[in-house]
Amino acid sequence: MIFRRNQIFVSILILSFLIIGQACKKEVIDVSIPVPDVKVQITDKELFDLSVPNDGYTFFEDGNTIAGVTPSPHGNFRLKFNAEAASALSSDGKLPDGAQFPDNSIIVKEILTGSDISFYAIMQKQPGDVNAASGWVWGEYEADGTVFIGVDKKGSSCTGCHSENPNRDLTRTFSLH
Repeated sequence: MIFRRNQIFVSILILSFLIIGQACKKEVIDVSIPVPDVKVQITDKELFDLSVPNDGYTFFEDGNTIAGVTPSPHGNFRLKFNAEAASALSSDGKLPDGAQFPDNSIIVKEILTGSDISFYAIMQKQPGDVNAASGWVWGEYEADGTVFIGVDKKGSSCTGCHSENPNRDLTRTFSLH
């Protein structure tokens, strides 16, 4: 009988510890600081500096001057693509119908007055950038880097024409030339 009482006492004691342990169990609270969803934000200077050198760029139609087509505000130009953009071009040097440029593609229009570059019109495919419009960051710069249309304008002067048909991933040159 004593053994039975001791057994019951031990069982009650163990059960009490389990109940108390469960009741005192600390809730784990997440005290980590949330990291905001940081968006890429290229500056005008960075976009200009990435676009001016010719090293690593492929020129459309071997860098020949292309006559501007009405209603383009750009006039005569040369067109070049960084390595990412060039990787999407077919053997004829054009983006195939229905294809898209990969992220980080840069397309540069060197707008010419005679044989001199008067300004640059640049698009960089960067959908995560806070200034992107339709997945592209848009900027126009005078030959010395002075901002004409900044990235903060979000392509407001560009996307209207570039979204007209025909276009290939918002580029018009392939369909017009």
